[in-house]
Amino acid sequence: MRDHDTQVTAQSRHLSASSTIGDVLLHPTFAAFGRLILPWDGRGYDDRQPLSGIASLLPYHSHVDTLSVVDGLNRMIDDAADGRKVFYDIYSDAERRADPTKENTGLFFFRGKSGAPFAIVAPGGGFAYVGSVHEGFPYATEISKLGFNVFVIRYRAGQGGKAPAADLATAISYIFENAGSLDVATDGYSLWGSSAGARMVAAVGSHGVAAFGGAMLPKPAALVMAYTAHSDVSNDEPPTFVVVGADDAIAPPASMEKRIAALRQMGTPVAYRKYPALGHGFGLGIGTSAQGWITDATEFWEQSREPRSTPP
Repeated sequence: MRDHDTQVTAQSRHLSASSTIGDVLLHPTFAAFGRLILPWDGRGYDDRQPLSGIASLLPYHSHVDTLSVVDGLNRMIDDAADGRKVFYDIYSDAERRADPTKENTGLFFFRGKSGAPFAIVAPGGGFAYVGSVHEGFPYATEISKLGFNVFVIRYRAGQGGKAPAADLATAISYIFENAGSLDVATDGYSLWGSSAGARMVAAVGSHGVAAFGGAMLPKPAALVMAYTAHSDVSNDEPPTFVVVGADDAIAPPASMEKRIAALRQMGTPVAYRKYPALGHGFGLGIGTSAQGWITDATEFWEQSREPRSTPP
């Protein structure tokens, strides 16, 4: 009994700002997928580096809030301690053997209400790394508090945008196929992306899941796009919520506004937020003019799920 209690205590042990990268990688909850929590593939880490300095691993991001990072990790620890599975492979063993790069993929699951709709969050990182700790897990924590089921995708990095879009299509197909066991509703799902992740969700939103190798499935009810210069549009775009920092030098507001204008011209519902004194990759925007945008975006998604009346 004592050994069992010790094991349970270890598995449920919370992390803090002073915890290290090594503490994350060695935590019993993350034993099978700890490397996928961190941003870089094929890179060695200083196990002694505290989480308070994790911003140094995210060169394309700003306003990294350590408390939000830690809260997201502890949320997964708590869910696992309650017997809830927190990580799902999206590719089969055979698919991963055939393409070893698919080993670095999967879905982290943050549960909301039983049977509620789902969202997938695609973090950014310039397709060089995946910034889940900053704009994946913190987003999912906040959205799931509002009752929705949220998945954070870990996609292939270092291969441009085509492979990540295929991973997203596979993830959507996986959730639809396993909706019963996951206990999520598939009607009115949403896709959320930041920077490179926003390019992924916009591509799938424009052209559909099947266009990237997934199943023949409906488009999302809403897209949420944060700070990206993606310009491609189709003639059938989902309602779109857009956020950007006014001082973003990587994805300047003007580049985003071209796509917004195109969407509005075709009659697509769009909500646009430009926040002063902010650059690229601000995530939740804790302590900035953008703080609280996740709630606004979730409300937009809820409204987009409601049937729109057709004018006579």
